[in-house]
Amino acid sequence: MNNNKLGTKPHYQLLDGLRGVAAIIVIFFHLAEPLASSHFDNVVNHGYLAVDFFFLLSGFVIGYAYDDRWDKLTIGGFLRRRFVRLQPLVVLGMTLGAIGFYFTDSTIWPLIHTVPVWRLILVMLIGYTLLPIPLSMDIRGWQEMHPLNSVGWSLFFEYIANILYALGVRKLSNKTLALFVVVAGGVLLHFAVTNPNGDVTGGWTLNAEHMRVGITRTLFPFFAGLLLSRVARPVYIKYAFVWCSLLVAAVLLMPRVGDAKHLWMNGLYEAFCIIFVFPLIVYIGAGGVVHSQTEAKICRFLGDLSYPLYMTHYVLVYFYVAWVSNHRGITLWQAWPYAVLTFSGAIVLAYASLKLYDEPVRAWLREKLK
Repeated sequence: MNNNKLGTKPHYQLLDGLRGVAAIIVIFFHLAEPLASSHFDNVVNHGYLAVDFFFLLSGFVIGYAYDDRWDKLTIGGFLRRRFVRLQPLVVLGMTLGAIGFYFTDSTIWPLIHTVPVWRLILVMLIGYTLLPIPLSMDIRGWQEMHPLNSVGWSLFFEYIANILYALGVRKLSNKTLALFVVVAGGVLLHFAVTNPNGDVTGGWTLNAEHMRVGITRTLFPFFAGLLLSRVARPVYIKYAFVWCSLLVAAVLLMPRVGDAKHLWMNGLYEAFCIIFVFPLIVYIGAGGVVHSQTEAKICRFLGDLSYPLYMTHYVLVYFYVAWVSNHRGITLWQAWPYAVLTFSGAIVLAYASLKLYDEPVRAWLREKLK
């Protein structure tokens, strides 16, 4: 069976643009995070919720693109298409992280210079597969499953969700899927309000606690997005891209809710956003239309850039974090020129990665794996 005959469906331009908006805010979050003394004073406080938004978007798009095509599609064909879409930038991100690794030796990572090259190469090769490394192989000191490109953990869970969809969840009726989503939402809510951290962060370490967090953060949004793609009948809302972008920004830039004595309040806020606000944003975005060629170009640019930006920006953030750690006590106003430089570099790196690497490699892989 030649799965290339499936072709491609038209994109939801607004949803592509919203993915780019969220990816940009993720960079702001990672640039503000090293300057914060705690969860309470990060100026981009809820930027990490972009990952949960990405999962929901992904579930919606997967459902839209593939749910009605399994009469022409095999499980292997589906997974090959996802591999072609996701894996090239996984490899690039790990490679760039390895190239820059020794140059980020700093007070926050003082043992980097002691890591032998063979261990660095081994971690990079394992990173190409997205298989998580055990704590015994951590070469940076942050207990990450992917210490050469921090964001790789979310792609690990993205693959898990895609595999679960292909192997069986796609066959569930809407009622059964709705029940599954309700249960997953209940688990997410319980975790959010009982987590000692008062938030839903976690999922990047290979241990039981983080694996639970990662699965909890993945199952509800991804399969809620899938359900939404099946049952929603979006309605037209004027200037949907503007309204949805503002909603995304409001959620991710929201200051910490509650204080240290009422951590559950912040957890409740985050659960509410994931369970209700994010689906609402996707629902509005799916029914929206672009109102001008300029808006269409913005959405296309942001959509094309979003995944390369997400998968390569942390390579530069490592340098920024190292610099901040070597200048302990530096303020936001003192650091902003370096933050702007890092942000600008991330945009340039992402665009170069897209045009010079990702698009050509994906075209080559599609030809080889058809």
